[in-house]
Amino acid sequence: MPETKESESTSELRQQAQRAESLRKTIAPEAPIEPRPVRRYRARVFQGYLVAATVVFGLFFFYARNSPYFSFDLPVARWVQHWHTFWLDVLMQGVSALGFTPMAPIFVGLTIVFVYLMGLKWESVMLVFAGVGVGVLDIIVKLAVHRHRPTPELLDVFRELYEYSFPSGHVLLFTVFLGFLLFLIFTLTPRSWKRTAGSALLVVLIALIGSSRVYMGQHWPSDVIGAHLLGSLLLTLTVYVYRKGKTRFFVHQPLAPGKPPAES
Repeated sequence: MPETKESESTSELRQQAQRAESLRKTIAPEAPIEPRPVRRYRARVFQGYLVAATVVFGLFFFYARNSPYFSFDLPVARWVQHWHTFWLDVLMQGVSALGFTPMAPIFVGLTIVFVYLMGLKWESVMLVFAGVGVGVLDIIVKLAVHRHRPTPELLDVFRELYEYSFPSGHVLLFTVFLGFLLFLIFTLTPRSWKRTAGSALLVVLIALIGSSRVYMGQHWPSDVIGAHLLGSLLLTLTVYVYRKGKTRFFVHQPLAPGKPPAES
């Protein structure tokens, strides 16, 4: 009997090891295993960024509460707006429109439903987490800072908005939600022109959204920078929770990383 129990225990440990290895390979199917010193160095650099981003955002938060705009906001915003052309008007308004109601809720909702119907249940749950997290964080920080938006006396404002300005909700949404989509594309799909095209589109949208908000005179540059910093922290938390939950609760999920090998 003891030998039988020991054999069963060994078999279970072996199966767990196989599942863990399967998960590792599927999460990064094409990525070679870097030497430990390289991984340790990258981890320290990333940890350093998180500390720096937290400190800088804290400074932005403090100064945004106590000043209508930073010293660099007005000259930078006017420089961005001096590139005014018809085609830039169309591009920037089109990009910004994706972050307004009803486009943003429709896009977020359809994306979550699509991912869920593909069988990626944990991924769809984490997309909900990202979307809700953005909304809650945006409201809390805006109410805490109480910063007003640029006025027509200072900038060319395409359309006046009356909600608080810091941080930019558009930038926060794109950084976190599209950033997490970009992470999923790289970890769940094989290398192909479709993956490259989809990733490039997301990167371009994330890069353009901040400029579009300043170009339209609806946010200060510091609103955009603050949103990118805060968004990167929330995105990091989202990926961390995703990985923790994936390895613990969703290793049997079909079509997603962590599908265990067939048991003999």
